[in-house]
Amino acid sequence: MSVLSFLILFPFFIAFVLFFLKKDSLVRSFIVFIGAAGELSLSVYFAIDSYLYHDIEMGTFYLSETHDLDMLIAALELCLMLVVFFLAVKYKKYPVMILSALGTIPALYMDLTGKSTTMASHIKVDHLTVIMVLVVGVVGSLICMYAVGYIRDYHRHHKEFRDRSGYFLSLLFAFLGAMMGLISSDNLTWMFFFWEVTSVCSFLLIGYSRTPEAVHNSFRALWMNLLGGCAFMAAIIFCIYVMEITNISQLLVYASLPTVTVFPVAMLAFAALTKSAQMPFSGWLLGAMVAPTPSSALLHSATMVKAGVYLLLRLSPMMCGTYAGTMVAVIGGFTFFAASLLAITVSDGKKVLAYSTVSNLGLITAAAGCGMEEAVWAGIMLLIFHSVTKSMMFMSVGAYENSTGSRDVEDMHGMIVRYPRLAFIMTIGIFGMSVVPMGMCVAKWAALRAFIDSGSVYLTLFLCFGSASTIFYWIKWLGKIFSVSRGSERHKDNVPAVEWIAMYPLAILAMVLCLVYPLISALAVIPYIQNAFSGSVSRLVTAAFESGSAGGEGIIAAISTEDFIIMGVMLICICLLPVAMKMVNSVQERQVLSYMSGFNSGNDRSFYDSHGEEKDQWLSNWYMNGLFGEKRLLPFCLVLSSAFVISMMTVCAIGGLFI
Repeated sequence: MSVLSFLILFPFFIAFVLFFLKKDSLVRSFIVFIGAAGELSLSVYFAIDSYLYHDIEMGTFYLSETHDLDMLIAALELCLMLVVFFLAVKYKKYPVMILSALGTIPALYMDLTGKSTTMASHIKVDHLTVIMVLVVGVVGSLICMYAVGYIRDYHRHHKEFRDRSGYFLSLLFAFLGAMMGLISSDNLTWMFFFWEVTSVCSFLLIGYSRTPEAVHNSFRALWMNLLGGCAFMAAIIFCIYVMEITNISQLLVYASLPTVTVFPVAMLAFAALTKSAQMPFSGWLLGAMVAPTPSSALLHSATMVKAGVYLLLRLSPMMCGTYAGTMVAVIGGFTFFAASLLAITVSDGKKVLAYSTVSNLGLITAAAGCGMEEAVWAGIMLLIFHSVTKSMMFMSVGAYENSTGSRDVEDMHGMIVRYPRLAFIMTIGIFGMSVVPMGMCVAKWAALRAFIDSGSVYLTLFLCFGSASTIFYWIKWLGKIFSVSRGSERHKDNVPAVEWIAMYPLAILAMVLCLVYPLISALAVIPYIQNAFSGSVSRLVTAAFESGSAGGEGIIAAISTEDFIIMGVMLICICLLPVAMKMVNSVQERQVLSYMSGFNSGNDRSFYDSHGEEKDQWLSNWYMNGLFGEKRLLPFCLVLSSAFVISMMTVCAIGGLFI
């Protein structure tokens, strides 16, 4: 418990120190590195210690008597509300004050009266907690390291913005602390507090530049997440006053009584949909692109949005065959498909990554809503692979933007020659997200098997067509990186060394995960699924990780014969990738001028037409805006998903309160 307490409190301490170090200095950079390295190291130590010295098979519980801590949390909740009130009045966003009060005032009342506290433990550590601690601690800490060099370059290129980099770095660490508290909390009011901290931190990060667009987008993110917070509080009130329980583990005991839990599960699921930016709430995450890249990486990979899918995976055993599960699965599957189509229509690199994030979160959401063991296996694996790969992609795009002034995919033409190291990082990321047999594809295959086994035709179709469009936009991007024009030369690599310190480990980790995923599954994912689903093991898990009879009575093994074959193919791909890129970079091949319906000027960038006039030429991807661009498709998707969520929430509310 002492290590976990340190993991929660230490980032807040570093955030407090950084808040007062406003000027860029070696001291501030040193503190960031010490804080990030300490959090990363302790996260790994915590995982090892949990497995070697603690019995977490059924979960280890801590802190049953917490009166003083409850009072402290109540005081901090009040401070959060006052901060929101102050900024809402300053920018005249008064509806936000109502949403903040609706969530916070009941929490304050229950904390002060002791209603939210029972003798049940407030902290729980199990296999899923350990997985999330590693995701947040490793990926989040590397993002904080990356931010040191990035934010310095950011203000060098954006002198129109006031340099508040100390404040920015402080918020990143506060995010880490809040996420550590959220993923380890079993008490619902404690989880709600950390849930709201992440909402306020994201709001402050998105509005960092204080431009009108940034302020508008930050308040949109805030009201959407506060709306989810109100639903979260409604679930807490129902659990405490109707069911007389205060913890998620107590709620899961009622998994066999869906009529009793339909209301709180639906409310918690709704809160998770807002936090994970599922349609119709995807707008806040897309608007977050105005923030500096480290905040985008943190929001999209290790924290914020992962809080939503984490909660859904916790609730998954209660969703199979329920209205709440249907709502979550349909919205998740629809978001996966629709967002993947929308990603095809944009060329802004960060926006492509944003739509890709929304899309992949949709698949994890659909897996959780399916409520089957194999679907949860796929969802957890997707969460792990996505966190590592997407954070690396955001970092590389941010580094490219600081180097060239552009983050447009079309401007990355010939990047393999001009910026080979960044091209290498991006290629690893694109392969990890889309190419067989890298990690995301393995998890998608498991999700497909789960959807087929569940008999869900719509989820199967969403996954198939969504995966096809996903491959399309990733391969378009990859083609740009490797398309080289005659005369292209290597540019000076001015990416700060501190950014490479973060990107290289993530690239290595993305490749290592492809080799060790069976071990992760056997040691952490399958044990969690067995406990969450009362020891039952799905057909997929049995087929992939069991040595024994076909009936499922054998002993689960870490690696089966099929896994060894997949790992061998992965090993070949991983070894060949850097070798191939080195060859592309070093071997001088004969380059042939392109025919351009005229006389090539000699550089593949212009030609002379029949009148002898020089004209520029360029190659561009097709973005299909005329078919299903953002202006055509997005409004329709938002209206359709809004209608579905409202109707399903109405059914769940009526069913939970009046039946």
